[in-house]
Amino acid sequence: MNFHLKIGAGILIFIFLFSFVLPFFYTKSPFKIDLSNDLATPSFEHPLGTDDFGRDILARLMYGGRVSLGIGMIVIFISSVIGTILGAFSGYFGGILDEILMRIVDIFLSFPGILLALTLISFLGNSIGNLILALSLMGWVSYARLSRGISLKVKEEDFVFAEKALGASDFYVIFNHILPFVIPTIIIQASLGISAVIIAETGLSFLGLGVPITYPSWGNIIDTGRNLILTHPILLIYPSFLLMLTVVGFNYFGEGLRQMLLNKKKRYS
Repeated sequence: MNFHLKIGAGILIFIFLFSFVLPFFYTKSPFKIDLSNDLATPSFEHPLGTDDFGRDILARLMYGGRVSLGIGMIVIFISSVIGTILGAFSGYFGGILDEILMRIVDIFLSFPGILLALTLISFLGNSIGNLILALSLMGWVSYARLSRGISLKVKEEDFVFAEKALGASDFYVIFNHILPFVIPTIIIQASLGISAVIIAETGLSFLGLGVPITYPSWGNIIDTGRNLILTHPILLIYPSFLLMLTVVGFNYFGEGLRQMLLNKKKRYS
């Protein structure tokens, strides 16, 4: 395991333990309002203090991590699956199907992704489902282009012609011979791309167009903290640090996977 992979895995393990495991032991509600205890300093009862509504900051950070990471993983899964399959079919069959799909991809790429997401959410309404839909529509095109490029190369290999000569169907060739070559690269792209999705979700939530304010996410918490940045800057520092740590972790992990794949190709070349 290379250096980048170790660092990235270590950071991500910490983030996932903080967001998904620690809540089983620290059971304070992230929603409970206690105006008599607002902006409390760290104490045994509230290790990181409370916000301007008296809600426990540590509980909200843990819950916000689950929301932000959950949305990021769902969006990456949907985007990568749809993009990979469409790209594989496009590259394998070519012709009019490839031409139509690539023009659709070009249309999506002609718009800034975050602007497209903003437009869709403004039109569809502010909800977690619409946020996932908007970010998925924003992200599938990169996976489609990557999958198509690999498919164009693999379909010319001798073993593919041999399978077709033996009577294998096109669907069998795609799912059993094309996609196994595509998926490792897609996994690396996904591990690098999830940090961008989390940043996009945080940015949209910060603007009030992402996760509804009733559900704490790191973006919502940052938005709340900015209003008190002069008097209680720590409310902004906590979620910003966790967001930065998560992005660094995924980037290191994805870079480590990329280097591992390159080293593997060199050994077999």
